[in-house]
Amino acid sequence: MRFQTDLIPARLIRRYKRFLADVRLEDGREVTAHCANPGSMMGLADEGTKIWLEPNDDPKKKLKYGWRLVDHENGHFTGVDTSVPNRAMKAALEAREVDGLGGYEVVRPEVKYGEKSRIDFLLQGGGPDIYVEVKSVTLSRQAGRAEFPDSVTTRGAKHLAELSNMCAAGHRAVMLYLVQRTDCTEMTLAGDIDPTYAQAFAQAREIGVEVMCLGTKITPEGIWVGQPLEFKDALL
Repeated sequence: MRFQTDLIPARLIRRYKRFLADVRLEDGREVTAHCANPGSMMGLADEGTKIWLEPNDDPKKKLKYGWRLVDHENGHFTGVDTSVPNRAMKAALEAREVDGLGGYEVVRPEVKYGEKSRIDFLLQGGGPDIYVEVKSVTLSRQAGRAEFPDSVTTRGAKHLAELSNMCAAGHRAVMLYLVQRTDCTEMTLAGDIDPTYAQAFAQAREIGVEVMCLGTKITPEGIWVGQPLEFKDALL
């Protein structure tokens, strides 16, 4: 998935109110950018961090910049926009590039199901229906290991319950974690941050919900779905 416009580098001044970030452009100007991430962004929002912004000239948007990447300045990047995983996954699923989820003729995003929920993707036309929930993973507190979540997510636990219900009804249900970091080779759950989510995950696994973990290729040009990463079970 390529970014719609060329990204520009900047330095983070501060992130606040979850969805706002004051940044300094290379020419010295200070502007406010939209931060499309409701999580804590632990380890990614320190003052002075090099970041990449996507400018826009949309008259309907109050903010003219969107924060897309953290540049770790060692050749690695982290994608901070939580809307990106679904767009990247849609392209990969439609191109049948995801092992285990290929061969389906129909990829339906945002389908209503369960109790006032929407599944990220419903795959049909290639075998049993598959309900796929996608989560963006950006936290890493140990070198090479990504973790989810980075803050308490009641909504995430609800999604696991909904997937469990689909699985119990005879459908395939997949919890897919897309790691938006290029510096990780494995992933686990941050049970210390949200033990309730970790417990809901364990229960979903027992019922039959499948788990997939995929990496990403990230550059200032775009973000693409990468190869599978090893999932390490958390110690509860």
